[in-house]
Amino acid sequence: MASVKVVQQVERGVVFRLGKVQPQFRAPGLTLIFPTIDRMTKVNMQTVAMGVPAQEGISQDNVSVRVDAVVYFRVIDPVKAIVNVQNYNWAISQVAQTSLRSVIGQADMQQLLSERETINAELQRIMDQATEAPWGIKIQRVEIKDVSLPEGMKRSMARQAEAERERRARIITADGEFQASKRLAAAAEVMAQDPASLQLRLLQTVVEVAAEKNSTLVMPFPVELLRFFDRAAGGDQTPREGNPRTNLAEHIAKAEEELAKADEASSIASADDVPPVPGLEPRKDKMGITPPAEDSGTPKQDTGQWGGSSYGD
Repeated sequence: MASVKVVQQVERGVVFRLGKVQPQFRAPGLTLIFPTIDRMTKVNMQTVAMGVPAQEGISQDNVSVRVDAVVYFRVIDPVKAIVNVQNYNWAISQVAQTSLRSVIGQADMQQLLSERETINAELQRIMDQATEAPWGIKIQRVEIKDVSLPEGMKRSMARQAEAERERRARIITADGEFQASKRLAAAAEVMAQDPASLQLRLLQTVVEVAAEKNSTLVMPFPVELLRFFDRAAGGDQTPREGNPRTNLAEHIAKAEEELAKADEASSIASADDVPPVPGLEPRKDKMGITPPAEDSGTPKQDTGQWGGSSYGD
């Protein structure tokens, strides 16, 4: 009965005969040994998940980090795992810790946070090179579980992310204002071709102002404002000397083209990649209208009069 042994499905039996290991291990099932001269050691062939204690180190960019990981391995040669190394579980734990510290020193903080697949592959290559051939143990997978940063570094990264979002918001707002100004310029070109449209828009504005119940404006102010803009719209419509009036369709087409260019350049990558505002030129008169000369309709700073008529406080 002492010569009969049972090897489980997940195990392999390594037999030592008179202290010498047998080259062939025993397969799962019922097996026989010599009780007095043979000694059999069973080796588990299942995949083992081993946690690596957290290791502290300094990254390549001089940032103090704390990293922990988990290692998945299995025995592929039970004879080597028993003969060539004593307590292979403890040996693999030590190899994992030293390899983890080595990788921490060779990578910077950004790689540890965003390129974990590359770090895991490098850890697996280093450990597998040290364990597969001499010990008969295959490293199947290495995973970094957590990367702990100092509190000061966390606050600095939060401020950097907030500043980046603020920069993007400002650029998007400026781009929206630029496109709106182009639309307004095109609308002004349309109104400049027909003074009646400007008068209709002015009447609409006066109606909107008068509809406000909480408005503190008295009636003479909208009326005088209407007269002032009426004289401005009905002024000299002749083009300036040497600057003939351009076609309305050309103005609108040019404005649409600049808006299309602004839409194409609206993507934001970084502060250095922000393109210059397209179509930004020195201010010049596109309407071709001579501004009205100063007259009695100009507001007076001291008397509070507008065109000779008084208005409320």
